[in-house]
Amino acid sequence: MGKRGYLVLEDGSVFEGEVFGAEESAYGEVVFNTSMTGYQEMLTDPSYAGQILVPTYPMQGNYGINREDFESRRIQVAGMVVRQWCPQPSHPRAEMTLDAFLKAYGVPGLTEVDTRALTHRLRTRGVMMGILACDEGPESALARLRDVPPYGNVDFVQKVTTGSLYTWPATTAERWHIVAFDCGLKYNIMRLLNRRGCRVTVVPSTFTAEQVLALRPDGVVFSPGPGDPALLDGVVQTARGLVGRVPLLGICLGHQVLARAFGGRTFKLKFGHRGGNHPVRDMRTGRVYITAQNHGYAVDADSLPPDLEVSHINLNDGTVEGMRHRSLPLLTIQYHSEASPGPRDNEYLFDQFMEMVRGKAGE
Repeated sequence: MGKRGYLVLEDGSVFEGEVFGAEESAYGEVVFNTSMTGYQEMLTDPSYAGQILVPTYPMQGNYGINREDFESRRIQVAGMVVRQWCPQPSHPRAEMTLDAFLKAYGVPGLTEVDTRALTHRLRTRGVMMGILACDEGPESALARLRDVPPYGNVDFVQKVTTGSLYTWPATTAERWHIVAFDCGLKYNIMRLLNRRGCRVTVVPSTFTAEQVLALRPDGVVFSPGPGDPALLDGVVQTARGLVGRVPLLGICLGHQVLARAFGGRTFKLKFGHRGGNHPVRDMRTGRVYITAQNHGYAVDADSLPPDLEVSHINLNDGTVEGMRHRSLPLLTIQYHSEASPGPRDNEYLFDQFMEMVRGKAGE
C-alpha cells in the first residue's frame, strides 16, 4: 500500500485514498466529469484551472499519455481524484503513465477513492472548495482550506492566457484569417479552423478591440476558459467594441462574455455541466445533439435583449446553450463544439461560423 492522503471538502467531508502523481498538497474547486474517456484532454483543458478534477468513470490511465492529445501546453488542473489508475497502459501511442504525467508537472493525485460517494456529495451539496493533503491530517487540512480564496473570487483567465501573440499556421490552403482570444484556448479549436482554411492568430485576453482590428481579421473567436465571467470586464468591453465590425464566435466562456457584452447576466450552476453526454436542442431545427461540456456558469435567458435569440437549450435543466444575433454576424455556444473529449457531432458550428465569415467578405 502506498502513502495515504486525503481530499477534504469545505463542508468537512473527508475522502481517504492513496497518493499518486506528485506528492504535493493542492487546493481548488472540486468538480466531476462524466466522460468515459479523454483524461489527457481534461487534464490539459485550461477551463479546469483552479479545480480538482474527479472523473466519474472508475478506471483512468489505461491508454497512457501521448504527445498528440494535449489541449494546451501543460496540465491545467490543480489536482486529480480517481477510483483507480492503471500502471500498465495498453496503447501503441502511449509514451508515459498517468502517474508519470502528473509527476512531470508537479500535480498531485489521489487514487482508491470512492468517487461515486464523492460525486453524490457534490451533486447534493453543489461544487465545493477542497484540498488534497498528503503530509497532514484532515483537521489541519480543513483549517488551511478555510484560509484560501474561493474559486469565484479569482481571475483564472489571467493565469492561463498567452503572454504574447502567436500564430497557428494553416495546414490546408490558407484563405481566411481568424483572431482567437486566449481566455483558455484549446488546441482543437485551432485544428478545426485550420481544416477550414484558416490561419489563426492567438492574442492575450488583454488585447483591445483596436489591437484586434489592426490585425485585419476575417473573424474573431472568444475562447472557452476558467472562472467567473463577472470578473472579466476588460474582455467584455473588448467584445462590445467588436460587435458588428467583424463576425464573432463565442464558445463556452466566450459565449458568456458576449452575453455580458449585450447586458446579459450570468449565474453559477449548482454543480456545473462537465462531460461528453449532455443533450442540447437546436431551436431552429428541433434536432437534439449530444454535446461535450465543461462549465460552471450559465447565461440568464431573461436578461438577454431582444436582438439576441436563444438558439440552443440544455434538455437536462433548460439553461441557455447558444445564442444568435438577429441581424449581426454573431454566434455563440455554451458547449464545446470542438469536444476533446466528447462527440464530434457539433463541429457543424464551425461551418456556420465560416458561413458568416464568407458572407461578411461578400462571397
